[in-house]
Amino acid sequence: MDKKYDVLIVGSGVGGLYTALSLPENLSVLMLSKKSDTLSNSSLAQGGVAAVLSFENDSFDLHYEDTMIAGQHKNDPDAVRTLVTEGPDDVRKIMSYGVDFDKNPDGSIQKTLEGGHCRRRIVHHKDTTGAEIVNKLLEEVKRRKNITQCENSMVFRLEKVKSGFCADILHDEKPYTVFCDYCVLATGGIGRVYKYTTNPAVATGDGIRLAYELGATIRNLSFVQFHPTAFNGADREQFLISEAVRGEGAYLLNCKKERFMHRYDQRLELAPRDVVSKCIIMESRKTGSNEFYLDITHRDRDYLLNRFPGIYEGCMKHGVDITKDLIPVFPCQHYLMGGIGVDLDARTTIARLYAVGECSCTGVHGKNRLASNSLLEALVFGRRAAQDITRCVEANFAHVVPDDRVPDISGAPLPKGLRTEIRSIMQRAYFVIPDLGAVRTGLKRVDAILKRLQTGKFAITPDYCEALSLATVAHIILKEVDEG
Repeated sequence: MDKKYDVLIVGSGVGGLYTALSLPENLSVLMLSKKSDTLSNSSLAQGGVAAVLSFENDSFDLHYEDTMIAGQHKNDPDAVRTLVTEGPDDVRKIMSYGVDFDKNPDGSIQKTLEGGHCRRRIVHHKDTTGAEIVNKLLEEVKRRKNITQCENSMVFRLEKVKSGFCADILHDEKPYTVFCDYCVLATGGIGRVYKYTTNPAVATGDGIRLAYELGATIRNLSFVQFHPTAFNGADREQFLISEAVRGEGAYLLNCKKERFMHRYDQRLELAPRDVVSKCIIMESRKTGSNEFYLDITHRDRDYLLNRFPGIYEGCMKHGVDITKDLIPVFPCQHYLMGGIGVDLDARTTIARLYAVGECSCTGVHGKNRLASNSLLEALVFGRRAAQDITRCVEANFAHVVPDDRVPDISGAPLPKGLRTEIRSIMQRAYFVIPDLGAVRTGLKRVDAILKRLQTGKFAITPDYCEALSLATVAHIILKEVDEG
């Protein structure tokens, strides 16, 4: 790890990887992964990428309208138009990097249907699309001599300095300081602020906290998506049953093994995620049971094994054979539509600071993300961030000058139980249908935890940094909900 880079990218999901690959190869780039370079929400994405790759039975207008409807028309129209019109070329670009989407017998790209879409436009690699994209982009990144990758590297402090940034990093839990002219935050989601989530352990909202501490605008952080069909198990990290399972014909059943969506929405199982999640909660209150199921047993066994091998294997680990058993499901925290406020070039309100992927708020998703728009958003706005940085570099803007500072990470041990308490507060106060009383009491306790973390002289460790990030994220969400 050198002392100075042209561009620092914090995160190695699809947003970070595609940003790095879209930068000129004469720029020095440092890409940091909090843990391993394949551990991210991107890698876990099952469904696919939504894009209008042909106009035979689809159009940009239809994809635009589906996105706006799913987002309850709280979306930024310009951002949505940018997404749907520019996204197809980015999908073609990653195919040139070797990303392999499933094909029909005639060689054409196979497309599936998911909730909220009026057309089959989601391209996929079985049910492990995110991993396929991440792995192929990583291979391309490793070929680029201008890109340095560092795993087990966590930025714990980001400071704005003249003509750039100073980033204090824990690399293998040892302190390092790096300077950069431009910084791109691609740190993913906030799932670990909840007791149950589909997100991996690294999703603690670190980039949002770093941007917030710099004074960047944070937008709509209370726009949290709860996926209706996570596997209903006891694990903190819940296994996701992709939207595509319903897209390929699965029925949603209540505790009586009856379909019930017709009582709530004419789109049935293919209503947008927020609608289905709320319907499940309402049906749960009506029946007095949290037992819900997906039934895909009417589809051919060989088809299911070929189309959903990851989901089949994941369910089998819990003793459920999707070809003949009902799959127990229940809503679970899944995605963040809000985040660090950015413009159409992924620029934050802090000069030279960019945000891409789930940690950003482009306005694309509105109040609810349309299935399979997330990977597309990471591609489109990651590329636009790189293009804007390139324009700035070509304008010969000033460069940051490194100094010899050494960060102090000494201090007292982190008190136990703070992260667990924050998760319990969020699960109780703001899950699918908010409990405003619990929001207010939870906010007071979260604020007390946050103040303690900010003012106490605690040792800078990954656990402390994550606790600080979770407390910051919880504070912003609950405050936003409380203020209405």
